[in-house]
Amino acid sequence: MVLDHDLRMARARLALDGLSLGDAYGERFFAGPAAAMASEDQPPLVPAARVWRWTDDTAMAVSIVEELAARGAIDPGSLAARFGARYLIEPDRGYGGTAHEILHQLAHGRPWAAAASEPFDGAGSMGNGGAMRAAPVGAYFAGDLDRVVAEARASAAPTHANPEGQAGAIAVAVAAAVAVEMAAGLRPRTSAELLAAVIAATPPGATRDGLVRATELADRGPRAAAYVLGCGRKVISSDTVPFALWSASHHLDDYPTAVWRTVVALGDMDTTAAIVGGVVALAVGRDGLPADWLARREPLPV
Repeated sequence: MVLDHDLRMARARLALDGLSLGDAYGERFFAGPAAAMASEDQPPLVPAARVWRWTDDTAMAVSIVEELAARGAIDPGSLAARFGARYLIEPDRGYGGTAHEILHQLAHGRPWAAAASEPFDGAGSMGNGGAMRAAPVGAYFAGDLDRVVAEARASAAPTHANPEGQAGAIAVAVAAAVAVEMAAGLRPRTSAELLAAVIAATPPGATRDGLVRATELADRGPRAAAYVLGCGRKVISSDTVPFALWSASHHLDDYPTAVWRTVVALGDMDTTAAIVGGVVALAVGRDGLPADWLARREPLPV
């Protein structure tokens, strides 16, 4: 059992490295016009900054990995406390307005179910925050997709009471779990295989509808696909997850190209690249992450 947990944690940490590297890489392109002016087909641009700073996407994923390390499962109450504590340490990591409100309440002891269900007149958030941090969940529970779905929903619940916000987390976690199976040779390493598995597990709604549309865009470039699917400009699950998983599914053998061709679509570049990075890292393995990029990424909390 100890060995099993250690192996699962190694996968979760690989997903965290891929996620955080994509997050920090995408964040660098908000500082200038390079991504907007670049060709989709040119080799990946490497930002010149000495340190690539990660954002709230990574901060919340770190809390998920800590929760998995401590419990081997996701307890929403425990995870909510971790989110709140980390938020108080560094509230300037790029959290959105609704996230600030919820995390401030969690940090000061308000029950997570009340804090998460209050926004948007009681509908809860359908934002992309649950999705951006979900890859380590899929990595840890790979091999049991029913468990992946349940734990991904639990990982989103402290901040996203809306079913669409939870659907985004489920879709990304399932994609991560499928990537683990592909790396082990248990599934064909194809775009169609990944998207079909994700669609089958994602609850009905706008996010799933976008994933279905994504299967019809195999011959499109990233900007054309983003025109149809969205690329996070609305900062909601249905506007973010379908494009991010479409992008990941088309570059399962090439981490740098995967995150670059995600970033050139613009939009919520740190979040889309974080989602793509977490999934593709599990497909390519640790050796597939560029060492020079990792050296530039700001160190993660221990």
